[in-house]
Amino acid sequence: MNNWKSKLKSDPINWLMEEDNPSVRYFTLADILEKSESDPDVGKAKNDIMIKGLVPRILAKQKSGGYWGKVEDFYIRSKYKGTVWSFIILAELGVDGKDERIRKACEFILDNSQDPESGGFAYAGTRGDGGAHSAVLPCLTGNMAWGLIRFGYLDDPRVQRGISWITTYQRFDDGIEHAPVGWPYEKHVCWGRHTCHMGVVKALKALAEIPIGKRSKEVRDTIQIGAEHLLKHNIHKRSHDLTRVSKPAWLNFGFPLMWNTDVLEILGILAKLGYRDKRMQEAVDLLVSKQDSQGRWNLDNTFNGRFQLNIERKGQPSKWITLNALRVLKRFYG
Repeated sequence: MNNWKSKLKSDPINWLMEEDNPSVRYFTLADILEKSESDPDVGKAKNDIMIKGLVPRILAKQKSGGYWGKVEDFYIRSKYKGTVWSFIILAELGVDGKDERIRKACEFILDNSQDPESGGFAYAGTRGDGGAHSAVLPCLTGNMAWGLIRFGYLDDPRVQRGISWITTYQRFDDGIEHAPVGWPYEKHVCWGRHTCHMGVVKALKALAEIPIGKRSKEVRDTIQIGAEHLLKHNIHKRSHDLTRVSKPAWLNFGFPLMWNTDVLEILGILAKLGYRDKRMQEAVDLLVSKQDSQGRWNLDNTFNGRFQLNIERKGQPSKWITLNALRVLKRFYG
């Protein structure tokens, strides 16, 4: 394939390497420049994540029990300031999973959001007895499993149960005649005759985080089925009419996306999984077209004003969007 840098109007790597954003600097060194973890620059950037910028400011708002806000408001009432949302942001920022404060956050999520019956993750708790069985969501389960894996919990039996929930219950229906019945499929907004795209994306996001050598047959099979579901939509089209965009908002890129998704995130997950399918090409071309003259991408969408702290500025060049765009191009064309 063509050299991926030939798709850039200019090289933004020096901009991404600036020390004002240690998370982006770390991931640029590791993912784009392919520096090893033993490289001193990589080590410094990783250490800086915990002491500079957003991460220490977010952690300063954490309560001693590992949560943000009120214990019971970890998802809905404190959207997007509660524990679930702060947890997702910290996982995106590449924080050290060995840090005691992060371990407390992980344990809080497992104790209060995970449904003890199924292993899925719920938007409401049951007063100390885990997440409510009736409140399990597919997108939340994917996000929580993904974050816990990033924080080093892959081999924890509780996280393995979350992964099993995905491989057992996650559906990839595409306009079928009859919607599935029984738990957890009563939540028609998540399932119905056409599975919620966000649930599919977050499930694959979690499974893509599992190292290849640790993927079970069930995980591999689910990845294959889920990826095909996204590919037959050409990433952002209606599978039964590929001339129509499923959701125009997906053409605008955001960070962090929380429960939402967009073309860039979907491409990023498929590229991380090793896909270079021709059905991705239209979306990749769209991605390339959105860069500016300096090889940077803007932040189109944001939940700023609702987070614990704002992350970049809407309508301005975004280091996070640019980093994620480079990851896609490098993996697709590299």
